[in-house]
Amino acid sequence: MEAEIRTIGDKVDAGRRLSEEDALALYRSRDLVSVGEMADIANRRKNGDRVYFIVNRHINHTNICVNRCQFCAFSRTKGEPLAYTMTMDEVLRRADEARAQKATELHIVGGLHPDLPFDFFLVLLRTLRERYPEMHLQAFTAVEIDYFSKIAGLPLDEVIRMMKEAGLGSLPGGGAEIFAPEIRNRICPEKISGDRWLEVMEAVHASGLRSNATMLYGHVETLESRVDHLRRLRELQDRTGGFQSFIPLAFHPKNTQIAKGYTTGLEDLLALAVGRLYLDNFAHVKSFWIMVGPKLAQVSLHFGVNDIDGTVVEERITHAAGAQAGQEMTVSELVTMIRQAGRVPVERDTLYNVVREWPECQS
Repeated sequence: MEAEIRTIGDKVDAGRRLSEEDALALYRSRDLVSVGEMADIANRRKNGDRVYFIVNRHINHTNICVNRCQFCAFSRTKGEPLAYTMTMDEVLRRADEARAQKATELHIVGGLHPDLPFDFFLVLLRTLRERYPEMHLQAFTAVEIDYFSKIAGLPLDEVIRMMKEAGLGSLPGGGAEIFAPEIRNRICPEKISGDRWLEVMEAVHASGLRSNATMLYGHVETLESRVDHLRRLRELQDRTGGFQSFIPLAFHPKNTQIAKGYTTGLEDLLALAVGRLYLDNFAHVKSFWIMVGPKLAQVSLHFGVNDIDGTVVEERITHAAGAQAGQEMTVSELVTMIRQAGRVPVERDTLYNVVREWPECQS
């Protein structure tokens, strides 16, 4: 084991907080086994052998977006081929399918549509809440919430209050990308700043809503900018405690304007393990199987991960950029994946309440 990694391991064993220099050393390390063992120790302290998943349904209601981020293969300009906006009936049909699958969550994100008014999203939330009260509405990234504030001409906290009253239950973690301005200006110059993303999430947490946090890696960012990103997430979590899970998102280059290859398994596992070790105030680290594939997601359960997302059913954003994994996994497949890794499968709801647990030797 590298001497520097051994010193960091002593910190982990003692339960001491890691520094930015520690996180950078972990990213640079090629002693993957030792880093994974440390992350596994840190995870087991918080979660034991439990690994969570959720029965959910993704609904990407539109790909029309006023921003055209360099890394995004999903967005389209209005009138462009393959541009779409779902009608309310199309959204409800997908929600009906989710109910039939006993989903507990609808996960709704889309582009920043130039013509849809703020009231459209309030009606969408109210309609879904009234028709499907058993399903939690995790919807709209911080980028979308900021956009709603602009088009409505209302303060951010008022927009959040109105959406919460209409049925918004929590926020996903998208739109964070990389906070460092010099990187963000290269990959998504039209998108809100990293500072603004954090401001929106702080306001969301102040309203009593929880959210997730992401980091997009494997494009043009540096290791230093990844550590800066994690530091700022940890600082906000220290203040609010409102983040539920950290989700590193592997960049997919197909159909984007960034000429890069796909991330490696080494890079993916380090991103997850370093997230677990540095973000000591996050209870959950999620390996999104859509992004890294089911096999690596299974391996990541020994690298600090305790959540593999869910059934998903229909995911368009990552697949537009060349994701090789399927778009759906059954509960049985998720349970088998977790069990084969020697962990205990636990179906959760959005807020990590247990829906069902599969102890050893139960089907």
